[in-house]
Amino acid sequence: MTEPGSDELSAEDAKLVTLARATRARVGAAEGAAVRDADGRTYAAATVDLPSLSLSALQVCVAMAVASGSRGLEAAVVLTEAGALAAGDLAAVTELGGAGVVVRRGDPRGTLHETRVTG
Repeated sequence: MTEPGSDELSAEDAKLVTLARATRARVGAAEGAAVRDADGRTYAAATVDLPSLSLSALQVCVAMAVASGSRGLEAAVVLTEAGALAAGDLAAVTELGGAGVVVRRGDPRGTLHETRVTG
């Protein structure tokens, strides 16, 4: 599904786009992501690419939410140059959030191009 732009997003989802964009830009990472957990808390992260550890930005966000005691997710955004959401990203979101979590993929500028719902 194509998402025309962030102007049609709720304020909470637009915040996720802003957090993901700022985090990616601040560290110059390949990806930036942000999630909102079931309690409304947000987590933002960038890609981790070390010789001994590689995690996508969305996987880092999920790990941060788990480490903070989150019991679920409501929404996620990943900003990347990739042409599709990665299977590992969707799996991580589904494992914590279950079915019904909205996951959006956009380009590094924050323009959204894909929306998926975990099932």
